[in-house]
Amino acid sequence: MTSTAHIGLGVTELTQIFTTATRIKVCDEKFRSLILTGQVSAQYYSPRGQEIVSSSIGALLRPDDYLVTTYRGLHDQLAKGVPMRELWAEFFGKATGTCKGKGGPMHITHPDSGLMVTTGIVGSGLPIANGLALAAQLQGGDRVTVVNFGDGATNIGAFHEACNLASLWKLPVVFCCHNNRYAEHTSFEDGTSVDRVADRAASYKMPGVRVDGNDPVAMYGAARTAIERARAGEGPTLLEAMTFRFYGHQMSDQNEYMKPGELDAERAADPVLRLRARVIEDRVLTETEVEAIEAQAKAEVADAFEFAESSPVPELSELLTDVYEGV
Repeated sequence: MTSTAHIGLGVTELTQIFTTATRIKVCDEKFRSLILTGQVSAQYYSPRGQEIVSSSIGALLRPDDYLVTTYRGLHDQLAKGVPMRELWAEFFGKATGTCKGKGGPMHITHPDSGLMVTTGIVGSGLPIANGLALAAQLQGGDRVTVVNFGDGATNIGAFHEACNLASLWKLPVVFCCHNNRYAEHTSFEDGTSVDRVADRAASYKMPGVRVDGNDPVAMYGAARTAIERARAGEGPTLLEAMTFRFYGHQMSDQNEYMKPGELDAERAADPVLRLRARVIEDRVLTETEVEAIEAQAKAEVADAFEFAESSPVPELSELLTDVYEGV
């Protein structure tokens, strides 16, 4: 190993980001292959291509910090520290899952790691994050909440309401938009009136930062500034992390609405593979060390798959537990 001062990021941090991104990549590839071969039936939204955004943020958050994510949330869940065995078991609808098999891929929750909500409703995570941030503010201390969402969510009323309230009350929250340039089947420019999501921050008197979400140094730096600001009681920040999703909105999506050649170009610039080459070229890790990290990720995914597959399904009695009944 060598000094990484010229890179702008320490050896420990860059190694952690690469390790997390690799785990996400391997996990996603395995899960997609199970669905495509008919071994698993589940609603799944691949985050492949967006790994660096979550891995960089995860390297900055403490276990007691809060994270809120969306149904395309595998990268966020792993980056925040959700145990892979329990995560896979929940994907499989098993009793050993994070929500005892009753949440599924779109509703992962694991408070022990700070992953508080995975929501299936576009834009709904932002006001929930405000609630968590307000609770932390009232309790004292310096706990931070990060909420991740797609570019489509920035056109939902909840986005604007949440930004306004967070700024008004100086809540310790970071709004992170994973701008993968497509909201379901609609391109960013066809559905959004501004050129940059970050520009909307000015309306709410908070910093708005656009960053290359596929560059770990840039992403880590922007997220660190936002998180430190929130932790210091200085209020929210809107981050716009530019990235791209390698697969469609859902598994059956063939991406016909994308510009010709766009997807091929983005896949050719795979951010995880670029980071792999970068850590070797900059002598952060050796080729042998990189291969060991990749082998460990594959072994961990294989173990999680076996654990989930062999776990029991929920008992019938679980149908009436953990259910809220209004009066």
